[in-house]
Amino acid sequence: MFVLFSVILVTLLFAFTNLSLAVLTAVIGGLVVAKALFFGGVAWWALLLIFLPLAVMNIDALRKQITGRVYAIFRKVTPKMSQTEQEAIDAGTVWWDKDLFSGNPEWKKLLDVPPAKLSEEELAFINGPVEELCAAIDDWEITTKHHEIPENVWELIRKHRFFGMIIPKEYGGHDFSAYAQSQIVMKIASRSINVAVVVMVPNSLGPGELLLHFGTQDQRDQYLPKLATAEEIPAFGLTGPNAGSDAGSIPDFGIVCKKEIDGKEVIGFRTTWEKRYITLGPICTVLGLAFRAYDPDGILGDNEDLGITCALVPTDTDGVFIGHRHMPLNASFPNGPNAGKDVFIPMDWVIGKEEGVGKGWRMLMSCLGVGRSISLPALGTASGKMGSAILGLYTRTRRQFNTSISNFEGIKEAMGRVAGLTYMIDAGRI
Repeated sequence: MFVLFSVILVTLLFAFTNLSLAVLTAVIGGLVVAKALFFGGVAWWALLLIFLPLAVMNIDALRKQITGRVYAIFRKVTPKMSQTEQEAIDAGTVWWDKDLFSGNPEWKKLLDVPPAKLSEEELAFINGPVEELCAAIDDWEITTKHHEIPENVWELIRKHRFFGMIIPKEYGGHDFSAYAQSQIVMKIASRSINVAVVVMVPNSLGPGELLLHFGTQDQRDQYLPKLATAEEIPAFGLTGPNAGSDAGSIPDFGIVCKKEIDGKEVIGFRTTWEKRYITLGPICTVLGLAFRAYDPDGILGDNEDLGITCALVPTDTDGVFIGHRHMPLNASFPNGPNAGKDVFIPMDWVIGKEEGVGKGWRMLMSCLGVGRSISLPALGTASGKMGSAILGLYTRTRRQFNTSISNFEGIKEAMGRVAGLTYMIDAGRI
């Protein structure tokens, strides 16, 4: 028992002092050998036999010889990384997470990150238009009576340019920070998840983010002012019947072709697609569309498979079909399918025009993170905070045995867990 305790103690000591792995191996090995030689016992000899190959692996030269050959075998039998997978990896960043998982994090680097703060303009927007919008929301009527976002709520969304939170001011947007965007979505979600989803989608999953990073100047000038004021309602068509998270496998396609329009020959794509679960799809006026582009006739060059491409398609275009609305979990925000059959998409509609052909996967991987890392945590935190508030109010008001049930130890224990978990969720969001 003493030797076992010594091994554990030495391991912890070396781990926390960051000393050499070889030295740690020698010390532990010495203790195990001493125990086997002087005290005997089958278990200790068995442990020594297990320990020896591990000790060998801690010798750099031998480890590299062994792992190098094993890795070579695995490289032959494992599938090669596809272009879309490589682009997904290249599109992301690792920030401080890399330090954390290295096993030797620089805590000062994390502590030096300044706390998120709202500007005066952002705070005024939350205390003004956001409060006004929240006061106008009756979620019970939305979810049980109308199953729609009422017109008075839509009026406030347009009036205060809620769809323009990420759009620069020169295009009529607010150009808010990620923290402000999160605070706003969280506040609205505490009143209605449905209204919060309507606000968050154009600011995260919509074409606005793609245009800002990858659109041409003409495309930004055409769409961003109208997106900011909700004159144009955006949606993004990525998910299909059999392709959701695995967006790289979308079957929707566009064939490079030429078409005469107003006496001019225009290069574009003859596109066919089927999408579903598209938020704002039933009411959108411009559809961001992801499809795989092909050039069998070599109009654009030598490559036949050009890769995933993103385009902006006005929904009044011939051949575009907007289907019946979905009602996922009886949610009241607009959500539904759309499709197209041999729809001609001019090259001018491709995000980035000809330069953007085949770069859609990189665009999506770069921009969809806004929804994943900002909007969705805001929705989740709102649920936790609102649940905590309701729990506190109810337990304070409800009485049994002439006292509030919030004084019961069993109730306190459950409330403590709710409060602690909500605090953790909010910390993660921030």
